[in-house]
Amino acid sequence: MEEQKMIRPTKRQKELLTFIEEFIVANGYSPSYREIMHGLKYTSVATVALHVNNLIKRGHLQKRDRSARSLEVVKPEGTEESKVVAKQLKASEEKWLVEKVEMYFKEAENAPTVSESEMDQLYVLIGALKVLGAAGAANAYTARLAELKKKQSEGRYLA
Repeated sequence: MEEQKMIRPTKRQKELLTFIEEFIVANGYSPSYREIMHGLKYTSVATVALHVNNLIKRGHLQKRDRSARSLEVVKPEGTEESKVVAKQLKASEEKWLVEKVEMYFKEAENAPTVSESEMDQLYVLIGALKVLGAAGAANAYTARLAELKKKQSEGRYLA
């Protein structure tokens, strides 16, 4: 038997879906029920739970393993794939962030030893640059990180 088609959401449900999508784009994670309640001016968290559960049953939302902030909007087949797009940095914000990352890299490169946790922190900073849309800067730091890792493994830096 063919899979049942997704039932179109009501106007109120569409507002909820839009709110969740926009919240995820702006923050990188899904809203809590209380944030939904305040954002859409519902009177109780139970009302939010009722709407969310109905949207899950209809196939418009997914919730991962009963964990907090795990709502994901499901796009119907034939539309663009649902994808979280991070808020892009302004030029001034990118400059500030790159300066901060540069400071951490200079500290690591000038230090006599670099611990594994410091290396991990540098990996996280590079990942943050990529996520925030500064891929060029992230690539430049990836090369420097590879050099640090190479020196560390050669014994110039102790783990």
